[in-house]
Amino acid sequence: MKWFFKILALSLILQSFQFSDTNESPDLITSAQLETKKLEIQNYINSFSCSESGGCNYIAFGSKPCGGPKTFLVFSNSVNLVHLQEMVKNYNEMDNLHNIQTNAISDCSVPLPPTEIKCVNGICTIIN
Repeated sequence: MKWFFKILALSLILQSFQFSDTNESPDLITSAQLETKKLEIQNYINSFSCSESGGCNYIAFGSKPCGGPKTFLVFSNSVNLVHLQEMVKNYNEMDNLHNIQTNAISDCSVPLPPTEIKCVNGICTIIN
């Protein structure tokens, strides 16, 4: 009977330990992956020209370690806004994960959104 309790106690102790594979790690986001995504978004935006009548807009871009965007992208209102928002959302999530994975730090300043954007020679341009 003593052996039964010893074996029972040992099995309970062993079950309380959780074994994990130390080789498992989340997919690391690299700077190269971020740069590729950024270029993809910029190329998409640049494939649309603006006109005075069509106008321009902006979107928050990137993720600062302290929170908030790193910058703002300007774009022509002729883009597919839903598609652009999805691309930027995915980039921002990747950038945030990269910040976490690399323990990134920043100055925690908050960039201000553009106050004036104009179409200059078919390109949306921040005036201020």
